Amino acid sequence: MNRIHSLLTAALLLAAVPVAAQSPLPIVTSFPVGTTTVTVSALANNLVVPWELVWGPDNFIWMTERGGRISRINPATGAVTPLITLADVATSSEGGLLGMVLHPDFATAPYVYVVYNYTENGVYLEKLVRLTYANGTLGAPLVLLGSIPATSTHSGSRLLILPDRTLLMSTGDAQQQSQAQNPASLNGKILRLNLDGTVPANNPTPGSLVYTLGHRNPQGLARSPAGRLYSSEHGPNNDDELNLIEPGRNYGWPNVEGLCDLPAEQAFCSQNNVREPLTTWTPTLGVAGLAYYSSPAIPGWQNHLLLLSLKGSRLTDLALNAAGDAIPARTDYVTGFGRLRAICVSPQGRVYVATSNRDGRGNPNVPDDRILVLENRDFVVTATTAPAAARLRLWPNPARYTLTLERPALAADAVSISDALGRRVQTSRFAAGQMQLTLSIERLKPGVYLVQNGSRSQRLVVE
Repeated sequence: MNRIHSLLTAALLLAAVPVAAQSPLPIVTSFPVGTTTVTVSALANNLVVPWELVWGPDNFIWMTERGGRISRINPATGAVTPLITLADVATSSEGGLLGMVLHPDFATAPYVYVVYNYTENGVYLEKLVRLTYANGTLGAPLVLLGSIPATSTHSGSRLLILPDRTLLMSTGDAQQQSQAQNPASLNGKILRLNLDGTVPANNPTPGSLVYTLGHRNPQGLARSPAGRLYSSEHGPNNDDELNLIEPGRNYGWPNVEGLCDLPAEQAFCSQNNVREPLTTWTPTLGVAGLAYYSSPAIPGWQNHLLLLSLKGSRLTDLALNAAGDAIPARTDYVTGFGRLRAICVSPQGRVYVATSNRDGRGNPNVPDDRILVLENRDFVVTATTAPAAARLRLWPNPARYTLTLERPALAADAVSISDALGRRVQTSRFAAGQMQLTLSIERLKPGVYLVQNGSRSQRLVVE
């Protein structure tokens, strides 16, 4: 699939009426990564402190903004479609609506998990909430974890769902430094929960949500295809950290800043199972969003970590060794756009970066805040999951009145459509030898569905 075709495909994936639609803006700049030229263009402008970017199963970018808004962004046009503004989000300095993640089985479990600050009886707190996506909106909030102490700074918080369907959630120390070492406190930790908010039976400490402790303010979470977990973390005035996350380990704060290189730190590290960071930064950069880059689109970044920074105002390429447990080199890119906070990577290898210049600490320009696209425009996208002849094809997608299916040769005759809760809502059948089938879907409500033909399936968005 070439780039033009992929953009046209993405342009069809608009499931609601957008606001502030725009065409992709011209190239702002470009830079070399090895022999590859990476271009930077602006996708969306005039945002207000984007905090999280997630590449969704609908091939849209899902975004949180610190003030409480959650939106979908069309990666082909930059159109921003608001889904909800959470009324109980309480912003204060660094606090507000923070991290987000989508359920990996979104077609059958249309859940969106978010972390945000709120006020209860005059007390500033933090909670993890599950929202349900239906009919182009988010609703039905369910609090999975609440009443976490918070302040206007050091709240974290990123979310990451693991292949075993457990959820990692990072929390800051909320300026209560000693609580980072208190195993009974939820502050200064990386927590691990089941997706219903309960404690996994195989957590490091039975009955406890604590996965790791000793964190100051973790601002990024990423996982490699090999299963390695990484986190970026703010230091005080020294020693921002990039950590390899291992269950049950202690990451030192506040007793250790950065490496275990002072006598008192060395003693604490040896007695408390401390895992030293893979690399540190002094002066600090204000490290933020983190992503693992596995695409061949930009070969110089393949199997590297990409790290954003706020105060440092840059993207840093962190090369990993083969085992993924050391960083032999790091290279800085993408300066000149101010504070950079959120990052996600598309299946085609495009990198999306959100600025954070309107967060009270930056110097916003007229277009800020904005989302930038970093891409190799010479890269030709090809199907890697299966040859085209072996896939179930359907179009248009999104659809409203009719849907055409094309099955692969020798595939099953039966076709079923299930809603986001896994309920079968429509069935049909290919006639003997028939390769294309057109269905009426007028009675289906707007939402995300799963179309199945034997072992093959495709997601469908109904407008």
